[in-house]
Amino acid sequence: MSPSADPAAPGLLNQVRDKASDLVLSAMNFLGVPYKRGGNSVSNGFDCSGFTRHIFEMSVGLVLPRRADEQAKLSSLVPIKKEDLKPGDLVFFNTMRATFSHVGIYVGEGKFIHSPRVGGAVRVEDMREAYWAKRFTGARRADLNQANAGT
Repeated sequence: MSPSADPAAPGLLNQVRDKASDLVLSAMNFLGVPYKRGGNSVSNGFDCSGFTRHIFEMSVGLVLPRRADEQAKLSSLVPIKKEDLKPGDLVFFNTMRATFSHVGIYVGEGKFIHSPRVGGAVRVEDMREAYWAKRFTGARRADLNQANAGT
């Protein structure tokens, strides 16, 4: 039976879409939280990977590794081409002369949410801006349907 012929497929598709939407909406609730190197909480602030780790764990029950490069290498995340990005995907950048040195969450329409740097705060930026476009190093997608299947 093809997925489109499965009567449960539309409901399952909506459930997965809803999880991605919930993840993005959860992330948006943290706009303005200050950057803190090594930070991983609202009270202390977030660095980039602390932010993505917190959002994924809180919203879909998936515990990501602590560092951006470790998140990019996680075998349960699927590499995604830039043109195939969907809200909720992790997007990675080379911001410190190292591949996968920065991470954020794709929110749609070419934009991503992240905790940028010292003196900054969680914000949404356009990946098409020259700075981010030339530093983009890849994207990963979690199976949000499986992420909290055990909860």
